[in-house]
Amino acid sequence: MYALRPVLLLALASMPLAAQQPQLSTQATADPQTVTVTTAIPPIPLSESNRSVFTLDTREQPLLYNNVTDYLRQDTTINLQSRAPAGVQSDLSIRGTTFEQSLVLLNGLRINDPETAHMNLDIPVPLDALSRVEVLHGSGSTFYGSDAIGGAVNLITERPTPDTRFSLIAKSGAGNYGSLENHLRADFSTPLVSEELTGSRDTSNGFMPDRNYSSNALASETWLSLLKPGTTDILLATSDRPYGANQFYGPYDSWERTKGWFAALQQQLGQRTSASFAYRRHTDLFVLLLDRPNYYRNNHITTAWQSALRRADAIGPNTTLSYGLEANGDSIHSTNLGVHARNQGAGYVNLSLRSLGRFSLSLGAREQVFSGGDSVFSPNIAAAYALTSTLRLRASVGHGYRQPTYLDLYYSDPTTIGNPNLKPESSWSYEGGVDWTPASAPFTLTATGFSLHQKNGIDYSKYDLSEPWQATNVANFAYNGGEASFRLRLPASQQLQLGYTAVQATSPPPGLISEYAFNYAAQSALIAWSGQLPGQLVARSQLAVIQKTTQSPYPLWDLSLARSTGRIRPYVRALNLTNTSYQEIPGVPLQGRTIMAGAQLNWSIRR
Repeated sequence: MYALRPVLLLALASMPLAAQQPQLSTQATADPQTVTVTTAIPPIPLSESNRSVFTLDTREQPLLYNNVTDYLRQDTTINLQSRAPAGVQSDLSIRGTTFEQSLVLLNGLRINDPETAHMNLDIPVPLDALSRVEVLHGSGSTFYGSDAIGGAVNLITERPTPDTRFSLIAKSGAGNYGSLENHLRADFSTPLVSEELTGSRDTSNGFMPDRNYSSNALASETWLSLLKPGTTDILLATSDRPYGANQFYGPYDSWERTKGWFAALQQQLGQRTSASFAYRRHTDLFVLLLDRPNYYRNNHITTAWQSALRRADAIGPNTTLSYGLEANGDSIHSTNLGVHARNQGAGYVNLSLRSLGRFSLSLGAREQVFSGGDSVFSPNIAAAYALTSTLRLRASVGHGYRQPTYLDLYYSDPTTIGNPNLKPESSWSYEGGVDWTPASAPFTLTATGFSLHQKNGIDYSKYDLSEPWQATNVANFAYNGGEASFRLRLPASQQLQLGYTAVQATSPPPGLISEYAFNYAAQSALIAWSGQLPGQLVARSQLAVIQKTTQSPYPLWDLSLARSTGRIRPYVRALNLTNTSYQEIPGVPLQGRTIMAGAQLNWSIRR
């Protein structure tokens, strides 16, 4: 754990601590008194949350970032496993768990793919469609069902502000490796109808042969206030991502292309009730050898639907009862996995008691019933106690579970073999923490200790390097660790952010070679500075130091600079400034220093 210290001291020395003539704040997290946490049921103010939650504002100085993974790297509890830039073939996991044990949501709706969670960041909407990202640390199965063992990431869109009738934001940039980025967002707003259209296209020739990619997404979201019950929200989105997959799945010059379609309807039924329905279709075409495409190829087509009816009742001045019913199903048609389908339904209830003197309490439970008659019960309890007006203790216990994906169960190729006899995973998550937010001091500090105990965890493993990976249930193992975050508001609208997470897992059985379960980030540290500079410029510098269990620590230093006002706003982003050679997934090298520069056009018609 001490190997990170020299790099962090160097980072501290390199961070500027003074700037001049500030205009805008560049905080990654908004004022804790005004942010609403929607990863809890019912929504409650962040300052009252009894869980560890990290919130990112994606509309705050967006020129300093280009994709969702850029934002997620600010949370040291998240382990990103990318095979390419721009979010192409990227997985995320939380608190040491595998990528399959973390759930990704879009406006509270599941977008994890039932084929394989390898694509849990194959997001159907462009980054420009999002207003913020919320990360729930720890088990969330009580609220969201399967997959939320390590936590959940909720991507949230937002209705355009009514004070602007029309706005247009267009961004275009270029960089080394033949990289190009083009993003567009157009908003139209009236009191009764609002529309937002977003599109993005990020391409690169690749930093090595057969590592080119093209990441494309398009989304339309419409808000209607025409019906008496409440607002109607209609979201339509599609994505197309072809990419060279050299070394992705072994020593092969592979190629892959994923396409996604997503449609969601959410309807308010008064102030306390809402209904939702969503449909997702996803295709995955994989070619093992690019120069011999007919030698071995797979074509997977998955579909998934989900529906929910939710209600929240105030049963006292500080007490809210939330409850609801959910139903969902998915299917796959695959040249390799065959044809399969399954359905499930659930009911949940959550009682939130806030401001009981210095004490607050949340009690939740979920009953999930699967096709075939099996069921699982997932309770959760979270509590907090205010020692003083600025110091708060919190603790929670929750149950999590995950169904095997279709790939876990049925996949077979020369390098990987599924297992139709896999059992579902289950877990218990425990955490305790402290939040210190002095009213008169310019800083906040949060710290959390956690322990996750799993049963029948699913991993791909083998005992000989010459053998294929085999999907198996790992009997029992645990992740234990701690996380801390410190934010300091400096003069001239600057902010300094420090973060650190350490995780240790149970050792694998002797001789076992694990592909995923034991390839976690044992330590992750981050130091970031942001602030305004003269000339209406905004800047951000971030250094992350990561140590995977199978590697030595490696640093990733990014620096971004942009104009914060004006119709034309130039920007430049420098990624991996130290040109570090590193692998987030063993055997898959990632590109070195990357410089991107461009400009954004901002135009609006106000009321």
